[in-house]
Amino acid sequence: MNPHTILIVDDEPRTRTGLSRMLEAWNGGRYAIRAAADGREALGILERERVRLLITDIKMPEISGLHLADTLKAMPEEERPAIILISGYAEFEFAQRAIQLGVVDYLLKPIGREKLISAVERALAQAEERARIGRMEKVVDRELLQTGDTGRPLSDSVREALEYIDENLDQPFTMRDAATRVHLNPSYFSVLFKDEMGMTFSEYVTRRRLQRAKDMLLRTKLTVAEIAERVGYQSAKHFAKMFRQYEGSSPGDYRNHSS
Repeated sequence: MNPHTILIVDDEPRTRTGLSRMLEAWNGGRYAIRAAADGREALGILERERVRLLITDIKMPEISGLHLADTLKAMPEEERPAIILISGYAEFEFAQRAIQLGVVDYLLKPIGREKLISAVERALAQAEERARIGRMEKVVDRELLQTGDTGRPLSDSVREALEYIDENLDQPFTMRDAATRVHLNPSYFSVLFKDEMGMTFSEYVTRRRLQRAKDMLLRTKLTVAEIAERVGYQSAKHFAKMFRQYEGSSPGDYRNHSS
């Protein structure tokens, strides 16, 4: 499986061929250039291969380029390709929707070589940075579960408590509940948890809930109220307040600016 694939999707054979030839001449073998005649064929390629960049026409039969771009939001961020939309029409509605979908560029046909290559290089750089951040976050999460913020190995009790927290983020629970689960006195557990994790039990639970909420905001179409409930908040208002306190923006703004 080639991790460096550029996929061109257009129902016009001339456009597919022209873009493919320009990119083949530019890329020097660094990327595999694939082409699809419609959105359905493109989805098949996306399921089988790791696509780094998707260049797709907006208007196509059955599955439009906008719909194709929208489906990619469900992919893990580090695997999601960057997107360039192309169109024969300069319509504000298309451009506005492209921005909402996090599209890197919106090019009008006919597309010149210089403009195409400039957009492609910018999009690939964005995709690589997103993949790098995604890989880094996975490593941090894995290390946090093993050593906490202090960098020291976690005791079995604290590690079991972390598993309990993750299994019950959608439910209301207290530090006493977690202490009971790991068979420790609550006062002792509170001190032990802070010593090994570098933060209080309450702060850690808040961070994990907001982390899961951010993931849902980017990968699902659930409402903010539904997400709040699924990460253990009894009111959307309180959830929004905590989200803004920790993330510096509202849940809605985070979703719109990150997607």
